[in-house]
Amino acid sequence: MAKKGIVKFREERCKGCGLCVRACPKGVLHIGDRINSKGYTVVEVRDGSRCTGCAFCAEMCPDVVISVFK
Repeated sequence: MAKKGIVKFREERCKGCGLCVRACPKGVLHIGDRINSKGYTVVEVRDGSRCTGCAFCAEMCPDVVISVFK
């Protein structure tokens, strides 16, 4: 099955709060190992093929870091 959505992050604005990770019903996101220039671990896409494009992650993000494209 083809993916239905693409998730993009502005990594330099991400604070690694994890709200988007908890909001994703498909488990597409996780807190990664990379650290941005501000010292925060950033969220990464774990399995983009499972993304449905629901945009729950983007709605939950307090810093407007996430964009979802269908």
